[in-house]
Amino acid sequence: MDQSSLNGDLLQATGSQGRVAHWRNVVGFWLLGLCNNFAYVVMLSAAHDILKQQETNSTLPTPPSVISLSQSSNSSGRYDCNPTSTAAVLLADILPTLLIKLTAPFFIHAVPYGFRVLVCIATATASFLVASFSTSVWMSILGVIFASVSSGLGELSFLSLTVYFNRCVLSGWGSGTGGAGVGGALLYSGLTQAGLTPRITLLIMLLVPVAMAISYYFLLVFPPSFPQWSSRGRVPVGGVGGATPEHRPLMEEEGHEEGLDTRGSPAVKTTGALSCTEKLVILKGLMRFIVPLAVVYFAEYFINQGLLELLFFPESALSHAEQYRWYQTLYQIGVLVSRSSLFCLKIRCVGVLSALQCVNALLLTLAVYYSFLTSVCVCVCVCVCVCVCVCCSV
Repeated sequence: MDQSSLNGDLLQATGSQGRVAHWRNVVGFWLLGLCNNFAYVVMLSAAHDILKQQETNSTLPTPPSVISLSQSSNSSGRYDCNPTSTAAVLLADILPTLLIKLTAPFFIHAVPYGFRVLVCIATATASFLVASFSTSVWMSILGVIFASVSSGLGELSFLSLTVYFNRCVLSGWGSGTGGAGVGGALLYSGLTQAGLTPRITLLIMLLVPVAMAISYYFLLVFPPSFPQWSSRGRVPVGGVGGATPEHRPLMEEEGHEEGLDTRGSPAVKTTGALSCTEKLVILKGLMRFIVPLAVVYFAEYFINQGLLELLFFPESALSHAEQYRWYQTLYQIGVLVSRSSLFCLKIRCVGVLSALQCVNALLLTLAVYYSFLTSVCVCVCVCVCVCVCVCCSV
């Protein structure tokens, strides 16, 4: 056999290994996106059951008969709701993540990736265990807080991890997060609708942290220079596998879009670590995106956790808890469809979508107060409109 045929066989084997590594990384990030957002979605879908469980001292799903008998004691007016609103679960699910995202960029680079993922796995496991075995409202809220810490730290870590891989892994991550919404809400609603108790359903979800560990530690193919257990790492210029440099300008002027300075010469990119002052300057420039997104998410969660619990239709075949679960499930299905539509439709004017989301919030507020919505189907359509406004704005 001549030397040329040997070289050809070697190149073919190397190319095959590269393709396998590529798809392992894409699938790995898809699973990481799925597992990272799973607990967060499940806690929102289980919010009504989590609070109802403490009120009735039972782990059984709330049947219609219990709801009808407890309407007078559970609420002080015409609304059937828990003494502690599901918005309490939302706060416990959002505030820790918000705190992490506000503070972590200033110090998280000193924490190794391997340790961060271990914390994510441990807190996700703790969230399902604490929420399923809780005996009081505060204990249930603590379980939700663990889920929020896992989701917030995981999102921050896994997205920054993508600079060590081909940029195609971002599509896997995005698709996985969308799948988590549908999978988490649909699985929880389906299992409880089939007769399993919320406690057993949450314990089944313990498979998710296991899948996260397998995806990160065994499925991903890390580059040799990756700092798994050290806080110092350097991304090669140009990134690994076609990724972009770790420290690059987040916002560039139009004249620099092609990597040229004002004189037409190749622009010099800063690769050093940004100072706190430089990060704050970048944050100021991003406010034109942050403010509209803050408005649209505020209206979304005001609807999801503040108003949907009050939209109960007694004449429906579904109980109050079941109606709430399926509101959340259909909302997550809409999220997945809307995020997928971004491949063919992009709306640049985020302010318009923020205004439409506020219209949705106002419509449902009036519907709760005046009770002019006649059926669950109408409410479901509004839920889909809410998620479309949110995801198209992102």
